[in-house]
Amino acid sequence: MITGTVTVRLKEGVLDPQGLTIQRALEHMGYEGLNAVRTGKTFEITLEAADAATARARLQEMSERLLANPVVETFAVEVQA
Repeated sequence: MITGTVTVRLKEGVLDPQGLTIQRALEHMGYEGLNAVRTGKTFEITLEAADAATARARLQEMSERLLANPVVETFAVEVQA
């Protein structure tokens, strides 16, 4: 079993209303000096694969097909060997 992590984030320039709301709430709570808050999501997936390279390729495919919207999001895949 191999565990991988896929981190999905909005592309630069894409409006992040959730991040803006969080930033405003943090500032309202007294946290100063926040330049930006960007949100994202993380998927931790455990799968059967022959090796780390195979697991990475499968996670990459999953990300391209379902986990990330390529129009507005980017993603990064990490595999814990």
